[in-house]
Amino acid sequence: MALILRYPICLFTLIVIFSLSNNNLCFSKAQSNWSPAGATWYGPPTGAGSDGGACGYQDAVEQAPFSSLVSAGGPSLFNSGNGCGACYQVKCMKNVNGACSENPVRVVITDECPGCVSESVHFDLSGTAFGAMAASGQGNQLRTAGVLQIQYRRVECDYSGTKVVFVVDSGSNPYYFAVLIKFVEGDGNLAAVDLQQTSQSNTWLPMQHSWGAVWKLNSGSALTAPFSLRLTAAVSGETIVANNVIPAGWEASQTYPSLVNF
Repeated sequence: MALILRYPICLFTLIVIFSLSNNNLCFSKAQSNWSPAGATWYGPPTGAGSDGGACGYQDAVEQAPFSSLVSAGGPSLFNSGNGCGACYQVKCMKNVNGACSENPVRVVITDECPGCVSESVHFDLSGTAFGAMAASGQGNQLRTAGVLQIQYRRVECDYSGTKVVFVVDSGSNPYYFAVLIKFVEGDGNLAAVDLQQTSQSNTWLPMQHSWGAVWKLNSGSALTAPFSLRLTAAVSGETIVANNVIPAGWEASQTYPSLVNF
């Protein structure tokens, strides 16, 4: 379990120290204007697309807070795994398909669609997410559309009441540490992750992006837990620190949630 401290990067020189009792800590908003994209769907009509996908989230894609509202991304969205966890709103318009509701649906990038290259931006949505763009009772009709032209925009991830979760990779050992990170609010995806050993409180070791939402560190010498992890948001550049989130005696394949919600 860990305490989370936030150190925002902004245009002001004023540093604001938030109380640890603040439950609204999050990365700054990442939102843009609507742009065109292509969309398809895969997997069961009311499912989550795949069983976990190329980001490594496994069965979490079917459960809250993802709740099957997920998408595989074409190359520009998946971005070799660097796009994992990013949130978008998608919608389709009635002038494109009469079954569209025109209401936006928020989805999370959890998988890769390497062949989705017919448009510069392509969402291969779960059946649930694709149907959610439809007017009431029109989900099955919309899912017959084939490639659908939609509108999309980048938005902030909001997992209110859900902790950031760190899942230690099954191959981790005292000399090699890898971790899957999920449910990051705000930007959703990360630009950097750094590890600090309690025994070296002034030193942050940069981790490498391994695959999907997994980050790794080949230390060359035995690492001493507990570990703190510093996360840097991909868009805003803001950082948060999960202090001692990986305890002494940690085990591979185990899950360690943070103590304070974002």
